[in-house]
Amino acid sequence: MTIHHRIRPFNTRETYPEQKLDNDLSQGVVARGTMVFLRGQVSQDLETRECLHVGDPAMQTRKTMENIRMLLEEAGSRMEHICRIVVYVTDIRYREAVYQEMGRHLQGVHPCSTGIVVPALARPEWVVEIEATAVIPDA
Repeated sequence: MTIHHRIRPFNTRETYPEQKLDNDLSQGVVARGTMVFLRGQVSQDLETRECLHVGDPAMQTRKTMENIRMLLEEAGSRMEHICRIVVYVTDIRYREAVYQEMGRHLQGVHPCSTGIVVPALARPEWVVEIEATAVIPDA
């Protein structure tokens, strides 16, 4: 049973062959259910607020995606119900490492994705921030 209709799903291997990425994305998603909006997540321990993996874009992305997974589960959703992500990086050179790690966590999901290069995030040690919008499917 298909819960969400993914419009024109694609993989970045074909769209951006020069970038050596493997991300399952879509041009759009029609979702049914209760919306879950997560604020931008970073490489921070959500209990202690400690900043983790300073200087390592891939590990910061891994912790960011772990935070997203944990928060979605607390909300009653799951990673496969992510419909949209917005990725902020502070340096275009981090894009490949960030997207490779993010892609591991979103394999087969095909969310809509927007990537933005920004001059800085809220703390100078953060180099990636990811927003996620998901749903809790109707039963």
